[in-house]
Amino acid sequence: MAKNEVAVGIDLGTTYSCVGVWQNDRVEIIANDQGNRTTPSYVAFTDTERFTGDAARNQSALNPVNTVFDAKRLIGRRFYDSTVQSDMKLWPFKVVGDNGDKPKIVVNYKGEERRFSPEELSSMVLLKMKEIAEEYLGKKVKNAVVTVPAHFNDSQRQATKDAATIAGLNVLRLLVEPTAAAVAYGLDKNLTSGMEGEKTVLIFDLGGGTFDVSLLKIKRDNIEVLATAGDTHLGGEDFDNRLLNHFVKEFRRKYGKDISRNAKSLRRLRNACEKAKRILSHNATTTIDIDSLYEGIDYSTKITRARFEDLNLDLFRSCLDTVEKCLEDAEMDQSSVHDVVLVGGSTRIPKVQQLLQQFFEGKELCKNINPDEAVAYGAAVQAATLSGEGHQKIKNLVLLDVTPLSLGVAIEGGLMSVIIPRNTTIPNTMQKVYYTCSDDQKIVKVSVYEGERARTEDNNLLGEFKLSGLPPGPRGKVKFLATFTIDANGVLSVSAKNEDNGVRNSIKIKKSGTLTAAEIERMVRDAEQFKVEDEKFRRKIRAMQEFEDYVYNTRDNTEGNYRLKASVKKMISYSIKEAIEWLDANRDAEEYEYEFKKQQFEAMCNHLIPGMGGISIEEIE
Repeated sequence: MAKNEVAVGIDLGTTYSCVGVWQNDRVEIIANDQGNRTTPSYVAFTDTERFTGDAARNQSALNPVNTVFDAKRLIGRRFYDSTVQSDMKLWPFKVVGDNGDKPKIVVNYKGEERRFSPEELSSMVLLKMKEIAEEYLGKKVKNAVVTVPAHFNDSQRQATKDAATIAGLNVLRLLVEPTAAAVAYGLDKNLTSGMEGEKTVLIFDLGGGTFDVSLLKIKRDNIEVLATAGDTHLGGEDFDNRLLNHFVKEFRRKYGKDISRNAKSLRRLRNACEKAKRILSHNATTTIDIDSLYEGIDYSTKITRARFEDLNLDLFRSCLDTVEKCLEDAEMDQSSVHDVVLVGGSTRIPKVQQLLQQFFEGKELCKNINPDEAVAYGAAVQAATLSGEGHQKIKNLVLLDVTPLSLGVAIEGGLMSVIIPRNTTIPNTMQKVYYTCSDDQKIVKVSVYEGERARTEDNNLLGEFKLSGLPPGPRGKVKFLATFTIDANGVLSVSAKNEDNGVRNSIKIKKSGTLTAAEIERMVRDAEQFKVEDEKFRRKIRAMQEFEDYVYNTRDNTEGNYRLKASVKKMISYSIKEAIEWLDANRDAEEYEYEFKKQQFEAMCNHLIPGMGGISIEEIE
């Protein structure tokens, strides 16, 4: 990384994303062009252009089938995953599987059907965050720390990295979200400058689509993850879906009509559900009012906080099961935890806070850090540390992470033999001895898996290799040593060696994302093409507006101006009418056509009134 190259921290969220940068000895969370410090993770396609962020979300009710959200719920997954199949029933946009069982989102863009991978759509959101940072900093941004849920598996992490590559970003590190939030907490509490002693902190991170719990030990410049647990498919979107299903059923009961197949009605109702959920975090009741929701029917209904809690109680309680699992893995109890830190917008739900406080026997929950911005904050700190931009108080910061899933090999009977258990601190090296399972076996195949299931077929295959040249011998007598080494970035190297004759073979696990190098290269080219098309469209609209403004300003300044000759006024008036008619009839003209028409109009005005300059007519006698 070149000197003076800035690096940013990006929280790529399911529903909202956020970007931060270290500046003036502190983290700046960067607002977008709408003045918002978080940006919706939405991408929309129309007959004329592509929208990202607020602009995409704002038109979602009018264009639901071409407005894509929740790409993070698809990234790194297979089309036939049960979670993908379940989510598809609730999305207004279409998802199909390709030949390799990869999900593709189908949209209509510029009159053509297009199919995008989740990585491409996530890259569009990441590109938006990159552009927000570039606009603020006034220079190009290439390097970033991007966050992922702690429980993302290998393919989900690599798919996120692929998305960043497509967006033109160099990922300095993939940082897990709770650890990023712990950095924000540590700086807020001044723990990293040694002003307080060691603390055990539980990060409870409940976002729009993912849920993570991490137990960390924070002391001076060290943040060590002790254990992590979570659900990559639980969050605010699920609470919205429970509300949505409730109101769809209520509408069917009241009016005998099923709105579940009408994408526009569902999108409007979903927006109302999200708004109601937010209001119920502050009020005991709220009303949903939607004009002409379906077939001209105005829909008005009330929902209480108690009913909302009842609809989601099983999901809220499952969060506590995850907290309990995390504590068990770390062999700790509630009393060992000094602070419980809330991260993610969904932690604002009062019932979630109440249940969590009860679980920790009345302990006051830590709400000091902004739940929407904490992850981007921590990512920005890590980006500054890795790029050498950081201040003295963060430059020595060390983050010790853990493996989110167990790593091991397949043994006889298709069973998983774990070598590195989940929640093992990384970097780390672990070994295990294995034996041949048939007489005079000369070759063994070493298949490397990640996951928690007993059978390897239920886990995720990361890679495999063969160890050949084993000495002959009876089954169970010839042994070999399997060594797993995992570095700070989570890159796994596996080797196998027979101690008797020294034969050895190894593999570095290539991050097994769902995209090939060729696919990534094509998507990078497509992303560049999109950028060119978007800029071309913006320039065209700008040229149209400039011509339109010029014409109308000329009209406003000539009408009622008694100093102009009547004949001149008449000719200008005729030209203005002609220009307005042309503009109305040519809303899809090219940039050069608007510019040419403006030049013609401008020349005509200057010919009739020399020195007019188009606008300042008041000075002309």
